[in-house]
Amino acid sequence: DLKKSYKSSLFHLSLFFFLKLLLYTMSKIIDCICEKIENKDHFFSFEYFPPKTDKGLQNLFLRVDKMSLLKPLWVDITWGAGGSTTEKTLQICKTFQSVIGVNTMMHLTCTNIKKEEIYDALIKAKEYGVRNILALRGDPPKGQNDWVSCGSGFEHAIDLVKYIREEFGDYFCIAVAGYPEGHTDAESYEQDLMYLKEKVDAGADFVVTQLFYDVDIFVKYLDDCIEAGINCPVIPGIMPIQTYNGFKRMTGFCKTKVPQFILDDLEEIKDNDADVKVYGVELATKMCNTLLDNGIFGLHFYTLNLEKATINILKQLEFICSSSEIPWKNKFSLPKSRTKEDVRPVYWKSRWKSYVQRTEDWDDYPNGRWGDSRSPAFAPFDEYDLKNFLYSDKTEYLREQWKSSIDSVSDVVDVFVEYINGSVQCLPWNENQLDLESNSIKQNLLFLNQNGFLTINSQPKLNGIDSADPTHGWGGPNGFIYQKSYVECFISKEDFDIFLNVIEKYPTLTYQSINIKDDLHTSSKTNTTNALTWGIFPGKEVIQPTVCDLDSFLYWKEEAFCLWNIWKRIYNDPNNDDSDIHQRSFDVISEIQNNYYLLNVVENNFVTGTVLNIFVEIINTKNQINKNKNNKNA
Repeated sequence: DLKKSYKSSLFHLSLFFFLKLLLYTMSKIIDCICEKIENKDHFFSFEYFPPKTDKGLQNLFLRVDKMSLLKPLWVDITWGAGGSTTEKTLQICKTFQSVIGVNTMMHLTCTNIKKEEIYDALIKAKEYGVRNILALRGDPPKGQNDWVSCGSGFEHAIDLVKYIREEFGDYFCIAVAGYPEGHTDAESYEQDLMYLKEKVDAGADFVVTQLFYDVDIFVKYLDDCIEAGINCPVIPGIMPIQTYNGFKRMTGFCKTKVPQFILDDLEEIKDNDADVKVYGVELATKMCNTLLDNGIFGLHFYTLNLEKATINILKQLEFICSSSEIPWKNKFSLPKSRTKEDVRPVYWKSRWKSYVQRTEDWDDYPNGRWGDSRSPAFAPFDEYDLKNFLYSDKTEYLREQWKSSIDSVSDVVDVFVEYINGSVQCLPWNENQLDLESNSIKQNLLFLNQNGFLTINSQPKLNGIDSADPTHGWGGPNGFIYQKSYVECFISKEDFDIFLNVIEKYPTLTYQSINIKDDLHTSSKTNTTNALTWGIFPGKEVIQPTVCDLDSFLYWKEEAFCLWNIWKRIYNDPNNDDSDIHQRSFDVISEIQNNYYLLNVVENNFVTGTVLNIFVEIINTKNQINKNKNNKNA
């Protein structure tokens, strides 16, 4: 039965994935760049490379998913020397584009690759919705010092540019590389500029430069490009210094000119990795500010698959900030149809992409108050949504995260506890680690999970917090933020029965609960909307961006219970005929899915109240019941 279920699931996944690929075909980067420059808006982009291991690949997906929240104009992924990462690069582009939903540019080189292989790669890129290519000659394969043509007709990047234009017309946006100090293989700096002009004349749309550490060299290069008739955008490539040895290795390989003051500064701290990282951020920030002062609008960061340095630079440049207009609006770029949306149900707090997908067909979106313009229904939830496909494709990684086998409910409890502690990176209901705002209630969450209340969503109470607060702030300056304490969890039938018996003692608490069989219990018999977060700002009406309401909860219930299937799936090996493999793990997860209740509780006293007390009473009551049973049996 498990194998039959898997095959049926795979069919639906394939169909759903195909439809989503159509949806997530992205725009040409050159159009985005031109719009930014025309509006005098600054922008940035990130480069990554394919990791060598599956675990590294999964970590990269999680990192890019997180960094995509910063709204880069695009990301790109490199192509291994000699085509050594062809399939992996293509699959990463597919995931970046359709799962994470970020505009992606694929590197493509013509070193040691036949024309047929290049054609196939471009066809696949087109199928995956990728419309942007960085055309490069490429470096020689590992172990080979000199670049040698393989007889495919591609001697230089210009041949690749011409081929893409001949075969695919203007479907692809094509970027090419620029070298502010001249390419190491060029006879002269002037000759290299001539080659760049030829690439642009052949159909390249814009230029991304090699790394550099002397800003004056780049400024001169930009002037020289204009004088040479190269009128397309030229985006400077920035590589923050991460480690001393890595810096020396990269600058040596690229033969990059490094100002003497940088070498002197690094010499004093080269044995202290932390100091080198801090210096790298400070140096890159100064470089970027100088570039911006010289009229540059876009910056391309070579991340080396790391996030902290780049994020710190962007913060210092004030390209990103801690406070957002609405608490959840800094998580993705809204389409034009949703720009006025400012109210959402709390349930999708950690699954906002699913919320967007399930509401993308609404004619209008809530503005001002939940219900004012809300469409009548959410789209049905498909448990094989794209993010879950990302998870299910990494079975071994998830077995490491969620245990290789589950023998009892206590094993599941352990996973939830380790997620709160930070050892587990994700859960089916939480695709990233615990939010920073939850640190203030981390000990309470640990207590709840250790006692079998499996929390999947929460927020602390706030009473007049400054809207500029780096953790909780949003909405701009001079405002005050308020929040009600909220927790959502899966609770056993035994504990839920006790909850129903004691809830009357807590008049400031409201709740909603349901199980997979639709046994619904709520504190309100009408579908009222309860504001959970609100802000007070000068000259504005009260803003209430986060709410809970019964209709939305019932739609969320379907999704919340289905997500247990993600966990169950990792114990099912479809290539093995033995249906008993991991059957115990499968059964334990199914037991929770089929018998537990989904419960959320709101403490409406946001000044002195706490949602924790009722759970403490449940624990004490259960302990007393068990003690009485033991005494009776004795």
